[in-house]
Amino acid sequence: MSSLHLWLPAILMLALLALQTPITWAMAIAALGFFVLNMGEMPLANFAQQMAEGTESVSLLALPLFVLAGCIMNASGITRRLLNLAEVLVGHMTGALAQMCTVLATLLGGLTASANADAAMLAKTIGTQMVARGYSAPFAAVITSSAAIITALIPPSIGLIIYGFLAEASIGRLFAAGIVPGLLLAVALMLTTHVLAIKRKYKPQRATRANARELGQALVDGLWALSIPVVIIVGTRYGIFTTTESGAIVVLYVLAVAIFGYREMKFRQLPEVLAESVRDSASVMMMICAASAFGFYLSWEQVPQAMSGWLAGTTTDPILLLLLINLMLIVLGTAIEGSAALIILTPMLLPLIDGAHIDKVHFGIVLITNLTIAGITPPVGGLMYISSQTLKVRMGDYAREVVPYLAVMMGLLVILSVFPRISLWLPNLLYGTGAVQ
Repeated sequence: MSSLHLWLPAILMLALLALQTPITWAMAIAALGFFVLNMGEMPLANFAQQMAEGTESVSLLALPLFVLAGCIMNASGITRRLLNLAEVLVGHMTGALAQMCTVLATLLGGLTASANADAAMLAKTIGTQMVARGYSAPFAAVITSSAAIITALIPPSIGLIIYGFLAEASIGRLFAAGIVPGLLLAVALMLTTHVLAIKRKYKPQRATRANARELGQALVDGLWALSIPVVIIVGTRYGIFTTTESGAIVVLYVLAVAIFGYREMKFRQLPEVLAESVRDSASVMMMICAASAFGFYLSWEQVPQAMSGWLAGTTTDPILLLLLINLMLIVLGTAIEGSAALIILTPMLLPLIDGAHIDKVHFGIVLITNLTIAGITPPVGGLMYISSQTLKVRMGDYAREVVPYLAVMMGLLVILSVFPRISLWLPNLLYGTGAVQ
């Protein structure tokens, strides 16, 4: 087979991406092209078979369930309660609305399960208020999209579920491993925002710090929602249910809270909520199907082995190797949307990770952090587009404003790569060093 014939599907996908074709269709069309080119060696029906096989995993059952739980919570007044809690906690600080954005994203991390959903919600609720109260629109777009990255790390995260499925890694351990890096990211964003807010003289939201009574009331209002990550971690840790089953448990839990606890959701709203969750889940599952077929092409042509051999030849040091992978992912992240990159690159990098004896859970946190940061990186960052479109910000203005936040997050990414204990100490504490949950 000629070299052009071998790389033609990959070239086709890149060309389609350059033409702004949705990533799902770009991967599917490129994969179909591979099967057409190889009809003499395999039946064309294998294309549909590979698409279907991409969904044949028990772990993926958790994905639509957590999406449904997030939709129920959004319809039940939980966002308003958590926004009130965020105001009580940081409303007295300089640049309070921007700080509230980060705190709210942290509180919502275990509820929406999706960085894209978080970015849309933050831009619509807090971003518009920031612009109305004198914050620059590019700054508002940057902080709402940057804060949404926290969702990718705090459980339950769709990215962690997909990585666990692809890497055959413990999703329970991945959930636990994401908590500390997620909180560190929140602190890093708040410190950066504080410096910028002082420089630009952005005002507090309230004149004085909240008293103990206000804080207690806000915590009680948000208690049901804040307990969801605890339910997941405790339930999987003590074998009450598996990580996949936790999705169903959380759906029942939030449904009971929404209808009988907060009493702001009616049974007649369920069809609309179910329809929203089906649309959101279907878009992710379609991407997984397309990536499965495209991944078959990569495996058939032994691209992962070739990439692993090339990177392994550059260094034998695991930390240096991880930093080189990070550098490669940062470059790729400017051209390929984060979710697609996760699905395409995980199978390609796993042989290299296994060969270097790098912990899969640690690598998963580094990979998810890196590729989610790509969401705020021009020109194809999905989080960037969501916030920018909502707040009507041009890409050039966004690109200039995002620089300090990118610099801080890149620094944190290096720290997470060099010091694996930051990610691993909590899962090791909860599950032990060899447990699989």
